[in-house]
Amino acid sequence: MSKGKNALQTLGEQGVVSSKMRQAQKLWADMYDDVPPWKSERVKTLNLPASIAAEVARLTTVEMRSEITGSARAEFLHKMYQPVLDKLRRYIEYGCAKGGLVFKPYVDGKRISVDMVQADCFFPTAFDGSGKMTGAIFVAQEKSGDKIYTRLEKHLIDAEGYHITNRAFVSHTEGVLGMEIPLSEVSSWAHLSPQVLIENVSTLLIGYFKVPYANTVDDSSPLGVSVYSRAGELICEADKQYSRLLWEFESGERALYVSDMAFRLDKNGQAVIPDKRLYRLLGIEQGGDDLFSDWTPTLREEHILRGLNSILRKIEFNCGLAYGTLSDVDNVDKTAEEVRASKQRSYSMICDVQKALWIALSELVSAMDTLCSLYGLAPEGEYDISFEFDDSMIADRKAEFEEKKQLVSDGIMLPWEFRMWYFGESEEQAKAALSERVFRIGEGSAAD
Repeated sequence: MSKGKNALQTLGEQGVVSSKMRQAQKLWADMYDDVPPWKSERVKTLNLPASIAAEVARLTTVEMRSEITGSARAEFLHKMYQPVLDKLRRYIEYGCAKGGLVFKPYVDGKRISVDMVQADCFFPTAFDGSGKMTGAIFVAQEKSGDKIYTRLEKHLIDAEGYHITNRAFVSHTEGVLGMEIPLSEVSSWAHLSPQVLIENVSTLLIGYFKVPYANTVDDSSPLGVSVYSRAGELICEADKQYSRLLWEFESGERALYVSDMAFRLDKNGQAVIPDKRLYRLLGIEQGGDDLFSDWTPTLREEHILRGLNSILRKIEFNCGLAYGTLSDVDNVDKTAEEVRASKQRSYSMICDVQKALWIALSELVSAMDTLCSLYGLAPEGEYDISFEFDDSMIADRKAEFEEKKQLVSDGIMLPWEFRMWYFGESEEQAKAALSERVFRIGEGSAAD
């Protein structure tokens, strides 16, 4: 995390992220990028961290809908908000992998655009007593030829108001800030002011998505952790076991051990082997009277796969995923109750992540509304923001159907309530449908 350390030192900030958290954030990022410290020529990877983060992001955002309504201001906000929703799943995947994501709105002419800043590109400098961020440094970079341009954007709330400071640097080396330059040297930053003071704003103009897991790396830190933060060692073991499986197949390839007398020789007197993968040389003293010797070993892949599957199940448990998300559940003796419990575990975890996303997007829209007022981008007006998450992919729909059907049979749930749940009807529609059904049944009896 040298980039963050340099940024903090340059701006004279101490920062509130411990060295343990910085190391953990770098590890999570490296794992997601498929360059974990254990990867080598001998140890290949399954790239499980990316798969886990992608699955959590998918389940969190599948069929998600969100609208801003209520006034002309609300219509403007919704128009600016829509691009965020269009690319939300991809950025929530980054947030799930690295522990968090910042939605940072800014005025772009007569519009509001939103930067989505990943956890390794923002560095909190202050929090209030409730754990809410009150100071942070955001890092943005652009490259042109062999030059690396870096902008440090510092946000801080104090007694005077809301301070925003921008400084730019140029370097030829990755991870080094280099020499400070005017903002005007980078065309996309030329319109930015070096310093801005906003009065009467008491919260940072951002939305912070924080993975809602307990921080087991640093329990005093208010930052989020990766969705696979509790499975690092298990993921390493899974990669090693997978590498054993690959070696089992590679080393167990069928081959013919052939005496060197069976091949023609090149000009240097060396045997010319047509396929080095299939043919392997035997010396005269090793081959004896036989020119050929077949070698077809017995593979142990079943035992290795069982071991890998067991590790994958432990990863699923530690990450809050249902059995079968990564593992092959058919190869494991699991009771129906264990499978149901694992689905419920996944459902509860996704609900918590959805709630965290709800909070972050609500904070984002509030910040956008503040910018609208500060810059006069849209008429004053109230707004309402709504969220709808589709849980059909994560809830056990069949089990829930049978449960509610039994409640109707027992007289605990009314038939029109059941229709409201199953068909998504309003109370009036459900009651009308049931009345029509009763009427038709009555007509049929009268005709008989």
